[in-house]
Amino acid sequence: MRKLPPLRALQVFEAAARQSHFSRAATELCITQSAVSHQVKQLEEHYGERLFKREGRQLRLTSKGELLYKELERIFNELSDLSMQISGDSNDQLRLAVYSSFAIKWLIPRLSDFRRQHPQIKIRLDMIADDPELSDSVADMFITGQSGQLGYYHQSLHKERLVPVSSPSLFKPDNAPIDELRLHPLLTVDEGPLGLDWNRWFVANNLILPAEQHQHIFSHVLMAIEAAIAGQGVALASDFMVQADIEKGLLVELNLPDILTGFEFYFSCKQRRLKEPAIAAFVTWLSQIK
Repeated sequence: MRKLPPLRALQVFEAAARQSHFSRAATELCITQSAVSHQVKQLEEHYGERLFKREGRQLRLTSKGELLYKELERIFNELSDLSMQISGDSNDQLRLAVYSSFAIKWLIPRLSDFRRQHPQIKIRLDMIADDPELSDSVADMFITGQSGQLGYYHQSLHKERLVPVSSPSLFKPDNAPIDELRLHPLLTVDEGPLGLDWNRWFVANNLILPAEQHQHIFSHVLMAIEAAIAGQGVALASDFMVQADIEKGLLVELNLPDILTGFEFYFSCKQRRLKEPAIAAFVTWLSQIK
């Protein structure tokens, strides 16, 4: 006979560990916070080990709690997969966490093609500003700058380049020598710790920024792009962000050097979830688009 711990307590503990919060676990499981505390205490008594510790207002797992949670997460995920296989159900509603700029300028214009091919699969886009924790509790799929996390599949989507662009009224696409650049304001983005983007461009190309060069400073590249479309000067923009505007004739990419930012966009999902039909369809579609 198997010697098993109380199974309901295991379920409650897994939710509390994943949420790092008793009250959020209670909300998820539709029980009271005291019931969560009771179930966790019951499990701690069963093992004779503390599973959680409090550090101020933070709830953290002990080393034994961390071990138990990692194994429970794997077991519950496998049970969920098995249940879907037996019942014939599939998860056709997926959450995709993605940077807002990449979503607006790269993903969304292409997403109608995926929806046409797979109308039964619903994709919810959750916009992020910073790299989130890669976890099923955050999203099913991610497009971020992260790669290399154990247990996750990572697919490179795009290596970011900064390209000089302007309104066609300022330059012809094949006529933008560096001397002519001096005649137009630089639409410069302050990238915080990275500094001013045009300053980086001059350094990367071993050029000297003329002292008399006019610069208009912006806090976000989207504003610099709009100013470039309006003919107010020359902007440096991520290539994926201006591709559609160049195709529409609103901007031209100038005959000047570009620079790689060193940033790469990756699609990520849990390795084990690649066999789910909806996620497999999305990964296949991503590998086929440009």
